[in-house]
Amino acid sequence: MKYFYLLGALLIFAGSFAQKNWHLKDIKEDGVVGISLDKAYKLLKDNHRKSTPVIVAILDSGVDTTHEDLKPFLWVNPDEIPNNGIDDDHNGYVDDIHGWNFLGNAKGENIDGETLEKTRLYGKLLSVFKDKDTNHLTIEEKKDWELFKKVKTDYENDLSEKKREYEMMQKVYDRTIRVTASLKSYLKKDSITVKDITELKQSPIDSIKNLARMYERISKNNFNAENLLSNIKNIKKDLDTELNPECKVRELVGDNPYDMNDSIYGNNDVMGPSCGHGTFVSGIIAADRTNANDAYGIADNVKIMVLRIVPGGDERDKDVANAIKYAVNKGARILNMSFGKTYSPEKYMVDKALELAAKKEVLCIHAAGNNGENNDIVLHFPTPNTEVGQIITPYWLDIGASSSKPDENLPAFFSNYGQKSVDLFAPGVKIFSVSPHHRFQTSNGTSASCPVVSGVAALIMSYFPELTTAEVKEILLKSVIKYKHQVIIPTKLEPKGKTSFKKLSKTGGIVNAEKAVKLALTYSKKKK
Repeated sequence: MKYFYLLGALLIFAGSFAQKNWHLKDIKEDGVVGISLDKAYKLLKDNHRKSTPVIVAILDSGVDTTHEDLKPFLWVNPDEIPNNGIDDDHNGYVDDIHGWNFLGNAKGENIDGETLEKTRLYGKLLSVFKDKDTNHLTIEEKKDWELFKKVKTDYENDLSEKKREYEMMQKVYDRTIRVTASLKSYLKKDSITVKDITELKQSPIDSIKNLARMYERISKNNFNAENLLSNIKNIKKDLDTELNPECKVRELVGDNPYDMNDSIYGNNDVMGPSCGHGTFVSGIIAADRTNANDAYGIADNVKIMVLRIVPGGDERDKDVANAIKYAVNKGARILNMSFGKTYSPEKYMVDKALELAAKKEVLCIHAAGNNGENNDIVLHFPTPNTEVGQIITPYWLDIGASSSKPDENLPAFFSNYGQKSVDLFAPGVKIFSVSPHHRFQTSNGTSASCPVVSGVAALIMSYFPELTTAEVKEILLKSVIKYKHQVIIPTKLEPKGKTSFKKLSKTGGIVNAEKAVKLALTYSKKKK
């Protein structure tokens, strides 16, 4: 039942918004809970503010550096001579012109798909406890044993769920093929029209009438053979890679992923084999606002630094840590982190890197996650705190996803939330942005909400360079538009009832660029 509920919800949800770039619009003028971007720019113009460039690091799957909407805004390493095969800036990375790819090797080979962290932990701990007498364990072994039991349950549940999903999709695919073939044979045609189905539903032959109704349901749900086959292949890839403890894809890189000192690896191919996610994220922040294309970035004077660490499956803690260090050392003011996972076995590596980011006052903006879970209860890594709750960096924001209408569906049904752990919400449903190969797309997720906030943060930093990172964060939090009405509690499973929107995050609000600029103007005047 879980799959049908989720699929139905996705279809209903996806079909409920049609206004392109709604996330940039204004609640009063346009009736949607966007970020009031045009009003923000008008304020900046009226107050004669000038912008300075701000470096935003995109820690993601890679970025299409050839896209016309992004190419003018790519960060260029000022200390590196392009394509000379020399590490000119002596940071260990050769020809790192636009950033670095931590998911490849010196031969130019790249990872495309990785295991989940729970899969890696399951395989690692299984080898430890497979033949071990668990009645006689040391204190440290008991800790690992308790972790293994939890990981084992999570892994096996995911594996069985994915297998059921594969079987279900295969059955739907087989039925689609049979129904389509039967109707084509009956009609003696190579294609089936809406008119054909309308007429066949009136057929005196019950079997034909039933086939026509089945075909109509299949068409309404977009269950055509091509889409279904693509889904089946993706699920099979998940089974072979993400949930396969025997998958050794990391060996391609040639490093030791558990050794933080082994930090010089990868290559300068920041696009990689599958850069769709990172390209989409980058477009929300920086897509060219002056050309004829329909995608508009939020900030108009940013430099996108590309750090490829998310391969499909779960990112590795070591790659996250090295990417943070790279970005901080190269002058990034904002880290956009539209990724996350539920286990972080080498968390200490990330924590160490975040300590460096804190010293340099770099703002880390992180997606809350898309599991419809309470992050106050279920940890979603990385986090700005140590395992015992000590703050590593105060310059951190966790972002939930909101939809376009200020009604009971305001929080996206898939969004993670948390009154203690999620700072604010931002538009994350049917967000329009760029995609690889000079294309454009619409997508959902806190992965989209995160760069919306990064874009607003970059806008404030760009036009108010006199403000500190702490002040920018404070402005973003204080300038949210607050909502207190009852909303449906986000979930991807069975409904959980309702609660006040203000209980889903620390601020109870949604980011707003106009209000942020107004507050920034006030902060700026106080400095004079």
